[in-house]
Amino acid sequence: MSNLEIRGATTEDIPAIVAMLADDPLGARRESPDDLAPYLAAFERITSDGGQRLVVAVRDGRTVGTLQLTVIPGLSRQGATRSIIEAVRIHADERGGGLGTQLIEWAVDESRREGCVLVQLTSDATRTDAHRFYERLGFEASHVGFKLAL
Repeated sequence: MSNLEIRGATTEDIPAIVAMLADDPLGARRESPDDLAPYLAAFERITSDGGQRLVVAVRDGRTVGTLQLTVIPGLSRQGATRSIIEAVRIHADERGGGLGTQLIEWAVDESRREGCVLVQLTSDATRTDAHRFYERLGFEASHVGFKLAL
């Protein structure tokens, strides 16, 4: 994985991030790469929140991966801080080459630096390949998730 940099996302990265979010059957139904306005507004909210890390993986000047890490202080587990990994995406040309592992390892290391005692993530029930990937990295399926669309 030569020439790879994992860094905080910038406004200029938003089109590439949105394209990766839209590049699968689930994302194709819920993302709108032709209208970046809501994503740019969300990016401003993310960057103004100190508990958020939106990062990109860049290789040779090209954005090839992304994830969002949220650090959450809490009362449970004796006042433990935890993190949540969201929106992990790898460009189609880079899948299967270890980049996803590097991004997740970055997120786990960053969580440790932030004093987190637990790293959590969710994955859509239909993403069985992703489930196997996370299990290979040591994550355990431990909860049942619920959502309420508003």
